[in-house]
Amino acid sequence: MDITGRKLFLKALSEENVDTIFAYPGGMVTDLLDELYKQEDIRLILPRHEQGLIHMAEGYAKSTGKVGVCLVTSGPGATNTITGLADAHYDSIPLVCFTGQVPLSLIGNDAFQEVDIVGMTRGITKYSVTVRDRKELGKIIKMAFHIACTGRPGPVLIDLPKDIQTQSGDSQYPDSVNIRGYKPNESVHVGQLKKAYKLLKSAKKPLILAGGGINIGKAGNELLKFIEATKVPVVTTVMGKGAVCSDHPYYIGNSGMHGRYAANMAVAACDVLFSIGTRFNDRITGDLNEFAPNAKIVHIDIDTASISRNVVVDVPIVSDAGLALEKLNEWAEPQETAEWLAEIRRWDQENPLEMRRDRGMTPQMIMEAIDRAFPSGIVTTDVGQHQMWATQYLKSAGSGRFITSGGLGTMGFGFPAAVGAKIGNPMEPVVCITGDGGFQMNMQEMATAIAEGAPVVICLFNNQYLGMVRQMQQLFYGKRYEATCLRRRKDCPPNCKGPQEACPPYVPDFLQFAKAYGAHGIRVTEETEILPALEEAKSYMDAPTIIEFIISSDELVLPMVKGGNPMSEMILK
Repeated sequence: MDITGRKLFLKALSEENVDTIFAYPGGMVTDLLDELYKQEDIRLILPRHEQGLIHMAEGYAKSTGKVGVCLVTSGPGATNTITGLADAHYDSIPLVCFTGQVPLSLIGNDAFQEVDIVGMTRGITKYSVTVRDRKELGKIIKMAFHIACTGRPGPVLIDLPKDIQTQSGDSQYPDSVNIRGYKPNESVHVGQLKKAYKLLKSAKKPLILAGGGINIGKAGNELLKFIEATKVPVVTTVMGKGAVCSDHPYYIGNSGMHGRYAANMAVAACDVLFSIGTRFNDRITGDLNEFAPNAKIVHIDIDTASISRNVVVDVPIVSDAGLALEKLNEWAEPQETAEWLAEIRRWDQENPLEMRRDRGMTPQMIMEAIDRAFPSGIVTTDVGQHQMWATQYLKSAGSGRFITSGGLGTMGFGFPAAVGAKIGNPMEPVVCITGDGGFQMNMQEMATAIAEGAPVVICLFNNQYLGMVRQMQQLFYGKRYEATCLRRRKDCPPNCKGPQEACPPYVPDFLQFAKAYGAHGIRVTEETEILPALEEAKSYMDAPTIIEFIISSDELVLPMVKGGNPMSEMILK
């Protein structure tokens, strides 16, 4: 029996066990929305902007392990998702994004709300296609879900012309697909793995670098077994945070641009760097000529294209992190690393990761209180100084439960991602750590959080500036704070080095903003108020809570490595 494309669309979602779809209406998807209206098994979430929509789908996908599903209309609806698609691409988040499109007969005619969204997103999706034949619709949707969640996960875009949605055709939805040219690696080259392990065993200063691939592959337990069996210390990337418990004796900390001093020194001094699930981007390597200069490098990654792209490695291994570690654990034996660990601990004692405690409330104090108030749960962050402080000081976020924008660094990500995570995990506490700049980029999603009953706790760090750029201006640009002061008005004096008493008031008042939406608002200015505010926020189950932490604009994220410099050249004070 033949059915319309819109009915096959709904059947496909059901067959793929989709329980939630993040959708925003428009003329070219009204038929699909009408079909969704007739069923009760799939929950439809209506965000207030398509960028918020796709970040919600990311948060949902990262926190549940499911594919995030989006539906937007053509033209601006589609283009508003591009940032989120790029974010999901860099951070390996499985999404299937359906975009409406004008009828096939109008494509190429500059029709109303027509854009070549496939062309625009080809470089930031695993697969992007316009359906041009109703007979191919079921196969293409099946391919999309398969591609999104296999190999290195990522976003897929399906562009659906309006006439494809209404045309009749075969009702069958395939059980499986065989895609020519797409064969994700599902094994590990044992010979290469043995070679890598032999190299590790011969090392006097071995070091494991764990990236986001550990969390994506749910390989944290296998990694823990491996480091405990071998006694090899481990550092993580920002996206690898949570792969190893923060207080584990073999865990050194994050490495990279804002990494722990001991972690960066360990990378610089190791003789074998055993890296798993990382792309070696510039925030980790700094000056490539000086990255791990004394080390032989092993690189295990599921993505062939990532190996030796940025850093030429000695032993390349294409494999899922969990699969490789499972095999490595069959051979793992203790190594003599006591002297090496003692050297690393001396570095940590020389320059511990610690903020001063004699100048009022600090970001470190806030992170420590979040750990106490929320020892479990899901944490999302926006992008900026608060994000780096979270990666440095937050200990409670476990594997797959720390959700941040790493590769693209997308301001505006944190709050909608938290809403998406809460929708996917309604019984879990969800904390969003954000800044006053990033929060304002998608603050309209407070309406979505209220409408969907998503009582996330928003820890908003307000330093009245776009802090990360201000930090660079302070350190490298003579304190010329151009375009970073969020209190600045047109009648402010030029060349201001503020803040000063004469500065205009901050806009908006976040507590009044919360009240306007029916949410809760708390302002914290003293250390003694931090924990009581977090406990109060936990008690509000009817709506989100904004806790606005007023922090000094002079607080810096340290250590810091200036872009392009070796990671061993850290600014410490």
